[in-house]
Amino acid sequence: MTTGLPVSTILLTTGFLLALIGIWGMLTHRNILRIIIGFAVMDTGLHLVMVATGYITLGTAPIIDGALSKADAASRAIDPIPSALVVTAIVIGLSVTAVMLAYAIRLYAAKKTLSIDAFTESKW
Repeated sequence: MTTGLPVSTILLTTGFLLALIGIWGMLTHRNILRIIIGFAVMDTGLHLVMVATGYITLGTAPIIDGALSKADAASRAIDPIPSALVVTAIVIGLSVTAVMLAYAIRLYAAKKTLSIDAFTESKW
């Protein structure tokens, strides 16, 4: 089944949609766990956007051999840098999510609730 759209356009649209859903989730919910889930959804959307920036339709791996000549390398090779950055961003996003969840556990132990309305004395 073909949609007629390039894969990079579908990835960009899906990534931006996920990022917007994540931002909406972070701004509209008052529960700390839902805010953390919104952050994770936004993070995943941004990963898709970064992958889509390095994708070339009908491209190939950037390895000069029989399948890819030196003359075609500039126009047909997929850029590996965004993919490497996404792997790094996934690890960083996972560690930030783990820290946020640990912080949520500590907040729940202190106040017995995950609503951010209970933490008004923590404001500066």
